[in-house]
Amino acid sequence: MRLLSILLLSFGLAACGSDEAGQPQNATELDARPMTRPSLSYPTTATVDQADDFFGTAVADPYRWLEDDVRESADVAAWVEAQNKVTDAYLETLSARGPIKTRLKQLWDYEKFTMPVKEGARYFFRRNDGLQNQFVLYTQDSLDTEPRLLIDPNGWSEDGATALAEVTPSPDGKLVAYAIQDGGSDWRTIRVQKVDSGEVLDDKIDWAKFSGYVAWAPDSSGFYYSRFPEPEEGEEFQSLNFNQSLYFHEVGTVQADDVLVYARPDNPEVGVSAYVVADRFLIITMHLGTDAAYEIAVKDLNEPDADPVKIVQGFENEYSVAGADGRTLFVRTNRNAPKGRVVAIDLDNYAEGDWAELVPEADNVLMGLSMVGGRLVADYLEDVKTVVRLFDTDGKALGTVDLPGVGSAEGFGGHATDPETFYVFTSYNAPAAVYRYNVETGESTPFKAPQTPFDPSGYVVRQVFYPSKDGTQIPMFISHKEGLDLSNGAPTLLYGYGGFDISLTPGFSITRFAWMEMGGVLAVANLRGGGEYGKAWHDAGRLLNKQNVFDDFITAGDYLIREGITTSDQLAINGGSNGGLLVGAVTNQRPDLFAAAVPAVGVMDMLRFNMFTAGRYWTDDYGNPSENEADFKNNYAYSPYHNIQGGADYPAVMVVTADTDDRVVPGHSFKYTAALQAAETGDAPKLIRIETRAGHGSGKPTDKIIEEYADIWAFSGHHSGLTLPAGYGE
Repeated sequence: MRLLSILLLSFGLAACGSDEAGQPQNATELDARPMTRPSLSYPTTATVDQADDFFGTAVADPYRWLEDDVRESADVAAWVEAQNKVTDAYLETLSARGPIKTRLKQLWDYEKFTMPVKEGARYFFRRNDGLQNQFVLYTQDSLDTEPRLLIDPNGWSEDGATALAEVTPSPDGKLVAYAIQDGGSDWRTIRVQKVDSGEVLDDKIDWAKFSGYVAWAPDSSGFYYSRFPEPEEGEEFQSLNFNQSLYFHEVGTVQADDVLVYARPDNPEVGVSAYVVADRFLIITMHLGTDAAYEIAVKDLNEPDADPVKIVQGFENEYSVAGADGRTLFVRTNRNAPKGRVVAIDLDNYAEGDWAELVPEADNVLMGLSMVGGRLVADYLEDVKTVVRLFDTDGKALGTVDLPGVGSAEGFGGHATDPETFYVFTSYNAPAAVYRYNVETGESTPFKAPQTPFDPSGYVVRQVFYPSKDGTQIPMFISHKEGLDLSNGAPTLLYGYGGFDISLTPGFSITRFAWMEMGGVLAVANLRGGGEYGKAWHDAGRLLNKQNVFDDFITAGDYLIREGITTSDQLAINGGSNGGLLVGAVTNQRPDLFAAAVPAVGVMDMLRFNMFTAGRYWTDDYGNPSENEADFKNNYAYSPYHNIQGGADYPAVMVVTADTDDRVVPGHSFKYTAALQAAETGDAPKLIRIETRAGHGSGKPTDKIIEEYADIWAFSGHHSGLTLPAGYGE
């Protein structure tokens, strides 16, 4: 089990649409380029006399007051309101904004499904009828029966910003534990509902975070969950998170009676989570940061009075338990195998020297492992594309899964004795479809396939490799309409992330598809710092190697221009979270290369990121600038907030954040924007779009996503010379 995506800086874009290929006739040009517009008048942002000493270097922080929580500070709230007024007024002048919003609604309006989970004889999955703000939970008693609605969160709040987050059915299929996420916060409230009657029980779990999925006891009597201590009043969305602990909750009791199962009072920075394998073993995973570097303890649930036994010491490597045979665990690990291997660990002889290697390290990265139908299902990443291989429990190769195409496949979970599993397949021109896979026959059949109001077949996807500054070959996917005229280049959106061992695999996005439908090119660069090629790839883009990520992205832009795909006047860039940091850093380093930059929910102050909420975890990738001088010097050299080039002509910049983001607190974006507006960086606009009652991205309602991307594409398209097809959005 990988903890990155729940801890940390992952930032997902929404999911996808199309018209006929080629550049449309009688295209309507977007508004005139920015140099024809009068200079904007930005709100005046007060400064404070604040400087911090870092190893003898005084670092000014004149906008420190913008770190205060908007819920608690009237001054920050007034600043947010003033900035939004300026941004809204500017966006109102972009005539493409309305048509893009209309078209996004049209593209979004089709039935979508998530991959099902089977417990007992029942299947559980989510469905959205098209424009619902939140996905709805359904259950199905068998593959031959009609689904019925179980939980609909769309009436939970007037603004649609209260979401059904993680859902975990009990092993007997009679109960579901579900997490409620309000306003995009990372905090969760966990409730329990009966499947047959729909009755919501009185059980209520508070202060759960970074572990919204629970681990049910095999007899469905209760579940294990992770929580933090209740924070001080007013500190819920700002303070650092320490002392996560694992508890057991018996259904029908109150949280105050829950039993502490595992904690690390010796080290309050240790995070703790758990899952159950083979209906017998509670696997307790401990971590310190975002690295997939765990200690593992195991509790045999057949021996309820026995204490958990730590079978892996030291936070050095990744371990994920896929299943068990008797007291032998089947484990995916990168111990002595940077790209991953499969080992068998006997719980009676668990010393590393007694491990048996079943599947040795391969040339490609082993991303996931599950055990279904008595077989091991191994998910590999081959040049950023999914390949799935089957093995028996002795490690003998049994062939591969025949996927629907070249792209990304995720899933393959289930029970060791169940011959069926499910997976989702997608690519940049293939909307996500859910397949049922029979492990015994090797047959894939559609479970839920989308019926889209557009035809994605008229779009091409190709992968290229280009040299970075140091000669390293970097992969990049380039997608656009088939037959698009590139003789003079085309408006191009370059997207990147480059961090935390997260891989950008091919996937369908409604918002990105709209960009291509309008005539734009989509380029997604697989930068170092991600997990596309294993541990070495990740290591090459973090800590003191972070500049490699920026070089990879800058050279991606250079490549697109050199190959005639675009020009610097047509190149827009976008990234979120760690990708927001990326966009901010490269805009400072090469402002001449880009026409528009949209950093979203970014980490912009690289000297104080570890002072808030989950920020302390990120030292695995960013280092600790307050305690290590080398980290300070490295971060100070690229921190977006501290490296704005006064006197340089910057591209048009629209910072995107949310006032209630409690993962990357919005003070990062607020301070960066204030500094950018105060500097002499040319006449192109420097704006910030601040969403209300929204967090880091997850749980955001459909209508807010559509409004946000109508603004982003109108802004990016205007400044990159994009034209709308005739009649677009009508």
